[in-house]
Amino acid sequence: MSQDVINNMSLAMDKNIQALQKDFLRLRTGRASTALVDGIHVDYYGANSPLNQVANVTTPDARTIQIAPWENSLLGAIEKAILAANIGLTPQSDGKIIRISIPTMTEERRKELVKTVKKMGEETKVAIRNHRRDANELIKKKEKDKQMSEDEAKKLTEQVQKKTDAKVIEVDKVVTGKEKEIMTI
Repeated sequence: MSQDVINNMSLAMDKNIQALQKDFLRLRTGRASTALVDGIHVDYYGANSPLNQVANVTTPDARTIQIAPWENSLLGAIEKAILAANIGLTPQSDGKIIRISIPTMTEERRKELVKTVKKMGEETKVAIRNHRRDANELIKKKEKDKQMSEDEAKKLTEQVQKKTDAKVIEVDKVVTGKEKEIMTI
């Protein structure tokens, strides 16, 4: 039973870290990534469909995202959807394929992005600490209800803290890696 508390907390913390990594993929770092357009939905015959389900999205080089719709009639709808998504990118169509050029970032923009990355990392750490608090409250409740001994509760609380420290270090590594990626020209 005591291991369930640790496992549930660890799973919740891992989900926070995975969400952070997914959010980092959507940050525009000066390199082309299909993740930049992942959240875009296109009106496909009245249905709101994800872009990757109505077109082939690729990155032919480090500065270009290429979108090849499966039907030419979707070109206009895809362009509108990209502009409406307000991701700061302008699509260019040649009648068959849409290309999005990723501009190089200025030093000022890179520093701004690093601040955003650090802020996102801090938010994730706060979420991890909230999971720690919830686990500790559950442990105290079980101890108060005589479902576990004081020694067992103390040992479990120490395990919770060790797991939390490890997850915070993991977040720091993810943030540092993204900072290096952003600052690399």
